[in-house]
Amino acid sequence: MSVIYFIFQQTMYFMIPLMIVALGAMFSERSGIINIALEGIMTMGAFTGILFIHFTGGSMNGQLQLIIAVLISMATGMAFSLFHAYASINMKSNQVISGTALNMFAPAFAIFVARVIQGVQQVQFNNTFRISSVPLLGKVPFFGPLLFQNAYITTYIGIAIFLLSTIVLYKTRFGLRLRSCGEHPQAADSAGINVYRMQYAGVMISGALGGLGGLVFVVPTSTNFNADVAGYGFLALAVLIFGQWKPVNIMFASLFFGLMKAIASAYSGIPFLSALGIPSYFYKMVPYIITLIVLIFTSRNSQAPKAEGIPYDKGQR
Repeated sequence: MSVIYFIFQQTMYFMIPLMIVALGAMFSERSGIINIALEGIMTMGAFTGILFIHFTGGSMNGQLQLIIAVLISMATGMAFSLFHAYASINMKSNQVISGTALNMFAPAFAIFVARVIQGVQQVQFNNTFRISSVPLLGKVPFFGPLLFQNAYITTYIGIAIFLLSTIVLYKTRFGLRLRSCGEHPQAADSAGINVYRMQYAGVMISGALGGLGGLVFVVPTSTNFNADVAGYGFLALAVLIFGQWKPVNIMFASLFFGLMKAIASAYSGIPFLSALGIPSYFYKMVPYIITLIVLIFTSRNSQAPKAEGIPYDKGQR
């Protein structure tokens, strides 16, 4: 049973950031804007959040420090995504090229600033955020050790974001308008919806969740940040496609890929896998090989928003 708890907790560490970032990408693409810049947004969000933790370590309560870092990362991701929004919406540039440029800029910027501030590019921090046991809930049989022991508050934030995203997308006027802009912006415009404003909102939500996802990825899995999020921004895009741009499907896709990443990262702690004697490189390759295989079979039946990636021209009908 302890092995099950271990695998599940490790899966959560990888699943939650994937789900958060993929949900962010969903909001952007549902508005009609492809956001390839997720990798760069995650890098920027993680950098500013970890930098805050680095300089405030030991000066405040750990959970409060993490919550403030979360807000900083979300604000950073939102601000950084505005560059992509302006290029894609106002300048009507190629959205893939715009996102790629931001992906190239983000790690270079993080490394440069880190070296200027502290002389080295790695930003160290003390991980004081693990909750050994949530009061009362941690003692519940089975579910206590599974969900409420050795956990991070970011796990519960991720679950809340999933529930909120599902409600917003399908149960609110904003969600209906956002989806209409991604499917048929001309019809949405004729109905009085400001398409440009909705697209900005979608990209900014994507930026906020992307920045948060960067921090959520780094905190449980490391004690330093080196301007790298291990390709998680691109993996989140794969999760988005596998999940067919739907929150519930994205959640299950994130769980699947999170499990694969957990096994690749912590296979030595799983007696059965450790006894096989398979080289570690194999386990590290598996999540990405599975990603390619899944995309081959799911991309044929893609349910992507019809107008995504197509710059909207208000004067064109």
